[in-house]
Amino acid sequence: MLFYLFELLEKLNFPGAGVFQYISFRSAATMITSLLIALVFGKRIINYLRKKQIGEDIRDLGLEGQMSKKGTPTMGGVIILASIVIPTLLFGDLRNIYVQLMLITTVWLGLIGFADDYIKTFRKNKKGLAGRFKILGQIGLGLIVGITLFLSDDVIIREKITENKTEEVAAQVIESRDYSGDKIMIYTNDLKSTKTTIPFFKDNEFDYAYLVSFLGEKSQQYAWIVFVIIVIFIITAVSNGANLTDGLDGLATGTSAIIGTTLGVFAYLSGNIIYADYLNIMYIPFTGELVVFMSAFIGATVGFLWYNSYPAQVFMGDTGSLTLGGIIAVFAIIIRKELLIPILCGIFLVESLSVMMQVSYFKYTKRKYGEGRRIFKMSPLHHHFQMKGYPEPKIVMRFMIVGILLAVITVVTLKIR
Repeated sequence: MLFYLFELLEKLNFPGAGVFQYISFRSAATMITSLLIALVFGKRIINYLRKKQIGEDIRDLGLEGQMSKKGTPTMGGVIILASIVIPTLLFGDLRNIYVQLMLITTVWLGLIGFADDYIKTFRKNKKGLAGRFKILGQIGLGLIVGITLFLSDDVIIREKITENKTEEVAAQVIESRDYSGDKIMIYTNDLKSTKTTIPFFKDNEFDYAYLVSFLGEKSQQYAWIVFVIIVIFIITAVSNGANLTDGLDGLATGTSAIIGTTLGVFAYLSGNIIYADYLNIMYIPFTGELVVFMSAFIGATVGFLWYNSYPAQVFMGDTGSLTLGGIIAVFAIIIRKELLIPILCGIFLVESLSVMMQVSYFKYTKRKYGEGRRIFKMSPLHHHFQMKGYPEPKIVMRFMIVGILLAVITVVTLKIR
């Protein structure tokens, strides 16, 4: 909203109003505002939740320090939601289709998570929202995101044209400079595409239409079906992965902040034709505006970590964890970096795999031997280390160190091909 106000002021030649046109300035302002909202209003929200006795009902699993968390306020994800949505509305360009999708994702999954937490806390139903309704909600969001990205005229990529520009090619001419400082011209062509980025390969683009290439000339026509299915799978997997990771104080919050910072860097590079050309990565116009949104995301997670770090004064609940995972998934899909998720979100992946392995192996051994056996002492994986006697803060810090390492490896994929 402030973006439009200062846009009007700039047209009226108001001194200094033009600074709002810079993504770097608005991103910094967004992050500061988000952080302040989380810090200032977070305390008030925690006190309100405590006053209303909206506390976590802890099931005794024999973990060290577990029962001391009983009664800790939950549903703190509303702090994260407010710290993301409000600054984005203030400083973001709401005409941008990508910003619109990210806001829809935030509110959509926030409401699903809120419904789950509400049933657990107010209705005293430990099971919360039925799993099928969560999945249906995630599928619904996947349909919205996938179909919008495929059909919207505002969602395009620009490919560099190496041949001489002709009248038949509707290309944009971008003035740049090569390494010696000489002026060069880059010709780019706007097009709709279902291509994405494959890490570690030199010609690192993969078209989802290849998956239906057996349809021949109709492969491009039906590629959107494959694309939407993949979008649904990624959103469901990553949001549930973040939900499983939210089991120790500060773990999901800190890990999400690291992932968000990395994705913000990718969005900035992908939305800048000079950097995209230099790094030989896919140039996606208008994604630079996503840096403003991701700045709010980072500010929200860091601000929430102020209260969520050990010993936690508040838990985010599904209101926060489902939202964080969904935001990461949709953001990565928009900037065509979803195939990097297994690396960047390695913590989420390992946590999810540990649960699937534990459950599958237990069922298999119960059928075969009449008694279920376990691979881990407890799943998700962070509880396994708790059972082995590691202090909670040490587990969280080591997981975050691994998260930083994975983020660095993800960034390095820009050059290692």
